Amino acid sequence: MPSVMDKKLMLYTSAEVADILKMNPQVVNRKLQAGELQGYKLGKDWRVSEAQLHAFLEAHSNQRTQTRLEKTIAVFFDGERLKSIPTTRSKRLPVLKYLISKLDPKKVYREEEINRFLAPIHSDVCTLRREFVMNKLMVRKSGKYKVVTWNRT
Repeated sequence: MPSVMDKKLMLYTSAEVADILKMNPQVVNRKLQAGELQGYKLGKDWRVSEAQLHAFLEAHSNQRTQTRLEKTIAVFFDGERLKSIPTTRSKRLPVLKYLISKLDPKKVYREEEINRFLAPIHSDVCTLRREFVMNKLMVRKSGKYKVVTWNRT
């Protein structure tokens, strides 16, 4: 049975990492010293394993970019609390759709129920309710609200 010592651990110097990443060696050394890039300090130089290099690349890859919706939600929400109602329609509509997606589209809500849903999210429940209706995300009739079904993707 092969032992751990039988496996070769590939370690790169900071200069080799800089060459692999096409970065300035000083930048790589700063990232190592700051802990942004994990490595082992041996004397005055650093060594970086393949796994550590791979983890750095995964964390800093452009492949996993946030969607526009995720970015908007991240800007306007602090946890579940809406920091402010976006003033531009292009940002307000995704926020409203995000909130509406938390409601049951099959249920008819009384105004008090919508208020209870919105109160922990933002203090201006009236504006949010009005925005739901104005943006055709909800319909209102005789004080009852119903979510308009739409493609949520």
